[in-house]
Amino acid sequence: MYKHFIRDQLTGRIFVKTVLLSAAASILFSCSEDSTEPSNSVPELTTAEVTDITGTTAKCGGIITSSGGASVTVRGVCWSVDELPSLEDSTTNDGTGTGSFTSEITGLTAETQYYIRAYAVNSAGTGYGDTKEFSTTVFGTVTDIDGNIYETRRIGDQWWMTENLKVTHYLNGDSIAEVEDAAEWDGLAGGVCCNYGNNESYVGTYGKLYNWFAVNDSRGLAPEGWHVASDEEWQELEIFIGMDPSEAGDTGYRGTDEGGKLKEAGTENWATPNTAATNESGFTALPGGYRGPEGDYSSIYNSALFWVTRSISENAAYSRMLSSSDGYITRTGRVKNSGFSVRCVKD
Repeated sequence: MYKHFIRDQLTGRIFVKTVLLSAAASILFSCSEDSTEPSNSVPELTTAEVTDITGTTAKCGGIITSSGGASVTVRGVCWSVDELPSLEDSTTNDGTGTGSFTSEITGLTAETQYYIRAYAVNSAGTGYGDTKEFSTTVFGTVTDIDGNIYETRRIGDQWWMTENLKVTHYLNGDSIAEVEDAAEWDGLAGGVCCNYGNNESYVGTYGKLYNWFAVNDSRGLAPEGWHVASDEEWQELEIFIGMDPSEAGDTGYRGTDEGGKLKEAGTENWATPNTAATNESGFTALPGGYRGPEGDYSSIYNSALFWVTRSISENAAYSRMLSSSDGYITRTGRVKNSGFSVRCVKD
């Protein structure tokens, strides 16, 4: 109820008129007054582009453009193989508040398409950004302590270098002794390396040769986060590309054409005939030859020999050999002060 004052235009007298308001009108006035107060809604945000996709990791983030009138208590990104990822899927947690943020996503599956959205939570609920899509790859790179960059590839559940190692320093920065003289090489019991034929021009394609003592040095031969492949890791690779598990632990020639699946195809870097070479695995084995215990060099273009970390005795350790003349993978013991190529696996 309210009073309405009316003036009589003929006499000038003022009359008072009382007006009753309905309940509906009262509510209307009340709502109109409350509408000037700020509302509390879910956050509004956008999703930034996915960047730095390397193998099974990627980076993405978001920009919170409005907090909805309440503090943002959680923010991050969510992702899934489904088109509308939500908090019920995989998520990151990147703190609180408004503004922009970046998340690092790990544990993705190679060669898979994903969908991703940024999210933010306040007391009113959860807001999502735009959906972005991206695909992971089986390829990547790794850099050693000298700055050499190596191509890498996921093969099964393992990540392998697809190039031979060429580093000249251990991971702690100490130099790896480089020995050219054959007499000095003969009988060494410490870690050393060399270029095939003492010729640096081979290194770009075929890498360096290392004795087993360098492979097993506690200072670390591989790049950070990687290690020289073990005998067991080689067997896992061999079984994945088709070798019968009952043969994997044998010595000598093993398998059928699994060596061909590891070798780079063609004869650009391999000698003819490079039998069975398909490189189906993507391993891209290259024939860097070897240096014998007495310092002699042999078999560049014809043979790829790789150390593994497993020792057999004081003087011998296991190795792998691939040959231009067949498609087998030879597993055998070699004298530790021989010089072979090295391939590394991600930790």
